[in-house]
Amino acid sequence: MHIDEWLQAIPVGWLYATVALVIGLESLGIPLPGEIVLVSAAILSAKGVVSPVWVGVCASVGAIVGDSAGYAVGRKGGRPLFERLGRRFPKHFGPRHVRRAETYFERFGVWAVFVGRFVALLRILAGPLAGALRMPYWKFAVANVLGGIVWAGGTTTVIFYLGLVAEKWLKGMSWAALAVAVAFGIATTLYLKRRAASALDESDLKGVVRGPVDV
Repeated sequence: MHIDEWLQAIPVGWLYATVALVIGLESLGIPLPGEIVLVSAAILSAKGVVSPVWVGVCASVGAIVGDSAGYAVGRKGGRPLFERLGRRFPKHFGPRHVRRAETYFERFGVWAVFVGRFVALLRILAGPLAGALRMPYWKFAVANVLGGIVWAGGTTTVIFYLGLVAEKWLKGMSWAALAVAVAFGIATTLYLKRRAASALDESDLKGVVRGPVDV
């Protein structure tokens, strides 16, 4: 069963809670498919199953609260926390992943928290890493709130309206045209992922941030 089918099978109230919980846990630092859950819920809102407003609100709350909790955990655990996580979960918290995230913090400071909401790697690491690097909380909070609202609300809005448009197109679209559209979408997604990975590789810096972040 796909995520959207599973979400559609549960009561509406629980669906909103699931969106907030999954995104919150992902923002806390647990590698869960928060973005997939958000997109699936937004698609259901385009179908009239749920309210797009409540999807956006619950996703925003989950993102903000989760990142704040991640900040607290990172501030208390410090760098040793990432070293332990790196040994247990090398695919998500390995030295290379943490070093890339630190590179963003070194280059962009507090903006890394805002932009991190839109990047899979930083979406998991931004909160805990900001705490571990002792970023001033008020600066983190501003970037966290703005990033959470823009990411969750913007994603929900875009998917909602694209879903409405797509539904109209699909009514008069042939199967051949649909296949071409799907193939194009997959090819574009793969290309963008490769470009993003390449950009991350180029942005790696030698060494690791050692001191606190204060921008």
